[in-house]
Amino acid sequence: MATETVNPKAYPLADSQLTTTIMDLVQQAANYKQLKKGANEATKTLNRGISEFVVMAADTEPLEILLHLPLLAEDKNVPYVFVPSKQALGRACGVTRPVIACSVTSNEGSQLKSQIQQLKDLQLAFTLPANISVLK
Repeated sequence: MATETVNPKAYPLADSQLTTTIMDLVQQAANYKQLKKGANEATKTLNRGISEFVVMAADTEPLEILLHLPLLAEDKNVPYVFVPSKQALGRACGVTRPVIACSVTSNEGSQLKSQIQQLKDLQLAFTLPANISVLK
C-alpha cells in the first residue's frame, strides 16, 4: 500500500490520524445501525437528505465509479472525505468485503451526535478549499 500512489482525483484525502478517527466513528455507526455501505446506498442517503457525512476509498479502481458522490455531497452541503484503503473501510463497516463508499446517517437522539459534530469540524478544514467556489 505504501508504494502505491493515490489517485490525485481523490481529494480531500485524510491523513493517518484523521483516518483512524473516521474508521472508529464508522465502526460505532455500524453498531448503532446508522451506516449505509456502498456507493449506491450512499447516493440514496444524500438524495434523501439523511446523510451526516460520506467516506470514500481512494484506492477504488476505477475511481470514477464514485466521483459523483463529492458533487452530490457539495450540492447537499454534506462533508465528505477519502480514506486510503477500501479494505480497511470494509473492516470498519463490519463486513468482510471491501467497501468503496459509506454514509453515516442522521438519527434523532443518537449517542453519536457529538462525535459526528467533532468529525464534521475536522473535515471542514479538509473540504473547505473545494467549497470556496460553492460559497461565492
